Amino acid sequence: MAFTLNQVVPWGRTYDEYVAMFALSKADLEKRVLDCSGGPASFNCVLTEQGGHVVSADPVYHFTTDEIRRRIGETYEEVMEQTGKNRNEFIWETITSVEELGRIRMGAMDDFLRDYQAGKREGRYIDAALPSLPFKDGEFDIALCSHFLFLYSEQLSEEFHYRAIMELCRVASEVRIFPLLELGANKSRHLELVLNRLAAKVFKISVEKVPYEFQKNGNEMLKISAA
Repeated sequence: MAFTLNQVVPWGRTYDEYVAMFALSKADLEKRVLDCSGGPASFNCVLTEQGGHVVSADPVYHFTTDEIRRRIGETYEEVMEQTGKNRNEFIWETITSVEELGRIRMGAMDDFLRDYQAGKREGRYIDAALPSLPFKDGEFDIALCSHFLFLYSEQLSEEFHYRAIMELCRVASEVRIFPLLELGANKSRHLELVLNRLAAKVFKISVEKVPYEFQKNGNEMLKISAA
């Protein structure tokens, strides 16, 4: 079945959230970065403006600016309603309310939409999906994957997670994945099995605390690099 925009909920995080979620240092931000499954986040836009080198990959980039904007509008109220109903799963400190969350997310997505056409022309937004990416071996120094792997553990199998992570390790020297929770704010059902499979390969693997927690207990990232 072909991918359609109705199958996804475009929902973008901010540059500052990326820096915190992935504990990105100044040196990290000067490297060749892949943002995989980035959706309508503002990370690419802002880092590019700061002189960084970043490529984002997501099947949503198959669509036009207007199509993505329309889909964001269609899903915004539903996402806000679901967040309000499940507000006990989140920590309302840095972001203090559902309304503030909506403003922050829409601000990030507006930045993305303004940058999208230029980024497509420049090859910064690539229509691609895990577990098969159109990049050369070792093309990037760091690959980031935000709110896709592990978050959708109910929808995506353990085998998919393993293959997707192996593909990220093929194209980047280091991989960082956040969060390690699935929807519902529970530890991913696939995490332990995937870590065991990765441990059998020649990788250095660590689970690290990060200075970001919005989902309760969602303050850890997985970091994988060559041993």
